[in-house]
Formats: sequence, structure tokens, C-alpha cells
Amino acid sequence: MKVAVASFFLLCSVTILGENKNVAMMLDSIREMTAQSSLMTGVETIDPEVMRVMAEVDRKLFVPKEVEAYAYINQALPIRSNQTISQPFIVALMTHLLKPEKHHRVLEIGTGSGYQAAILSELVEHVFTIEIIPNLATEAQSRLQTLGFDNVDVKTGDGWFGWEDHAPFDSIVVTAQSPEIPQRLVDQLKVGGRMVIPVGTQAHAQTLEVVEKVGTTKLNRQQILSVVFVPMTGEAKKADRR
Repeated sequence: MKVAVASFFLLCSVTILGENKNVAMMLDSIREMTAQSSLMTGVETIDPEVMRVMAEVDRKLFVPKEVEAYAYINQALPIRSNQTISQPFIVALMTHLLKPEKHHRVLEIGTGSGYQAAILSELVEHVFTIEIIPNLATEAQSRLQTLGFDNVDVKTGDGWFGWEDHAPFDSIVVTAQSPEIPQRLVDQLKVGGRMVIPVGTQAHAQTLEVVEKVGTTKLNRQQILSVVFVPMTGEAKKADRR
């Protein structure tokens, strides 16, 4: 019995060491890609607090069983309903660009598996996240609650319209391609707040943008990086056809 117990703990230790190594490799890959992309993004290093959370929130818990072996590779992965979980570099970059602070209340559009929301929840006061696909929203809510991310609220709905009941927000992150900057989201952003959003069309290049609301009606837009995201659906489809 003692041998069996010892073997069990040895196996657990080896597994933990292996996963720690994989996480370290993921973080190194994020740092390397950040350095390589710095001329385009203007970001030379990711905020240390963001990197700390990237190390602590286990990405493997947010991907389907069939792709767990690839959880720590710096690439997007498929999840349910033909959606994806963004590559770690993009998650880290978008989080960094939001400039999260402990007192912030953040709106996320496109919950997916809940990974981006989990990362943000460790850096801000509260995260409100909207997912248009009902089964993804339900699964993400259950996952986040089970894992103890209790400062995240998940809603099933069309993110194009935001979440007015909890507005205004200190920042907004959109994790799906939008054909334009949704005015409803701008209206729900505080003056001085930031939105990070991939803008473009499915048929053409998308650009990750930082949108700063510098006045009631004035926006500063900064293009960061060419990206490829799954498209927003719902009301966004109408805007995409204009």
C-alpha cells in the first residue's frame, strides 16, 4: 500500500513538473513573439502582472479534452460550436492593451470557453462577459464557477448591443471580428476608457485596434496588428453586409 501511495505521488509530481515546464515554454513563446512583433504593436514587453496571471490560469482547463495535448502551444485551438480559443500571445497582448487595474469593471464580448474572462478576473474587480452561442455560455459559466472565478458574470446574448444594465465600463474587449466599432459599445465605455477590438471583414484583413474614448463623442483609434478572429454573428452580420 505504501508503495502504491508513493508511486501515486511520484506520478503526480512528474505530471506537475511536466506541466510547469509546458507553461514556462508557453510564456517564453509569448515573450519571443512580443519582441518579434514590437515594431508593429509598439509593445516591447507584456506587463509583468499579465504574465503572472498567464502563468497561473491553466489554459488546459479551458480547451476540449481532444486538444489538451496542445493547450500550452502558442496557437489558437478549436473549442465547441466551430469557435476557437485565442493563442496565448493574443490573449496576453489584448489584456496588456486594456491596461487593467484592480478597480476596473470590464465587459468582454465573446466568452468562448471563458479563458480570456478568467485571465481578466485576476486583474480587475469584475468581468461581465457575453456569449451569443447558448451552449458555450452555459459551459463557460459552469466552468468559471467551478474553478472559483466568482467575479465573472456570463450572459447569453448578442454582444453587439453590450450589457447596458452594468454600464459604463472601464474597458471593453471584443474577441471576435467586427466589421466596425459598434456604437452601443462606445456608448457603454467610460470617458477615458479603452476598447480592444479586431476590426475588418471576413473577406479582408482584420486589424487589432485600441480605441480610447477621450470625450463623449471623440475616439482615438490606434491600429496594432493584423489578426484573424472568428466573426461576430447576430446584428454584426447586417453591418458586415453594408
